[in-house]
Amino acid sequence: MVNARPRVGLFVTCLADLIRPRTAFAALTLLRRAGCEVEAPPRQTCCGQPAYNSGDRGDAAKLAQNVIKAFEAYDYVVAPSGSCMGMIKLHYPVLFADDPAWLRRAEALAAKGYELTSFLVDVLGFRPQGIALAARATYHDSCSGLRELGVQRQPRALLAEVAGLTLTPLPDGEACCGFGGTFCVKYPAISNAIVDEKAERIEATKADILLGGDLGCLMNMAGKLHRRGSRIRVFHVAEILAGMGDGPAIGEEP
Repeated sequence: MVNARPRVGLFVTCLADLIRPRTAFAALTLLRRAGCEVEAPPRQTCCGQPAYNSGDRGDAAKLAQNVIKAFEAYDYVVAPSGSCMGMIKLHYPVLFADDPAWLRRAEALAAKGYELTSFLVDVLGFRPQGIALAARATYHDSCSGLRELGVQRQPRALLAEVAGLTLTPLPDGEACCGFGGTFCVKYPAISNAIVDEKAERIEATKADILLGGDLGCLMNMAGKLHRRGSRIRVFHVAEILAGMGDGPAIGEEP
């Protein structure tokens, strides 16, 4: 049973904080419209995923402990990112498997952690109202959100409530965009080939805008589309649902 006004800690994510704050403000707007009391604890830092994926368990654990301390007092912790939330829900318990005290705290946080659209749909039953955007969109399902958290129908259910918006299926939409966090740094040639194929499929939809739920993926695809001379604009799904579709897209000057 959800509290009448659940207290939510918003995990902003590094990319939203440093590169695309609009995404965090959109998430904040949606959560408040859904009836939540929302705070973004100032002590939050990186979730530790880059260090964890690179084999640096020591630094990953330190970052994870800071996140746990920052958010464990809230009813829920919500992030506009399947990647970061996948780290919190699935990998924090693995990280502290040999530390009983921290494992209990990690599991407690994991149990109340949600990706944004999943929280809005699955926990709150929220539907946006009064949002309109006359455009054709296509949607990319990010690897972590889809495969680790099962996020697929939730953003589409929310987008179906946006008046004037047509959602066109993306061919092979479940395929990786080539970003993969540190993968694109370690294997740039492979990453570039993957995102080139992804951009071709996006362009084939004739969509006006590309949507998704993870900024890393969206930045990667926006950059490739721009270099190909495409006019397709790229937004985080939260921005459209919060009525921010008339602002600058990812990669555009504000």
